Amino acid sequence: MSVQLEPVEALDLWRRTIVEGVRRESPDLTTRQMALLLMVYLTPGPHTVRGLAAHLKVSKPAITRALDKLGQLDLVRRKVDPQDRRSVLVQRTVHGSVFLREYGDMITAAAASAEVAPRAA
Repeated sequence: MSVQLEPVEALDLWRRTIVEGVRRESPDLTTRQMALLLMVYLTPGPHTVRGLAAHLKVSKPAITRALDKLGQLDLVRRKVDPQDRRSVLVQRTVHGSVFLREYGDMITAAAASAEVAPRAA
């Protein structure tokens, strides 16, 4: 599936989604936290701190700080890898799945409302 959007349309879709998240009082995630959350939920695991840092091209301490916040919100969980106790696995949670499902619904609703809204001049 390919969706063609002009840059201003993409930004407006993003704006509509963010505004709806604010109205719903969704957790206020940074871009890094959201990217990390999406990596964990939308790409095959297992996910490690080292692997996520490499993929996102940020430091392991930056990943750790983001995971601290995501863990406080129960959006992800960390677990010591039983096969390599030096490694930490990042796992999904039910609450995180619900959060992203609702966020996806907000994006879909924003896109649907954008289709019927008149274009700005």
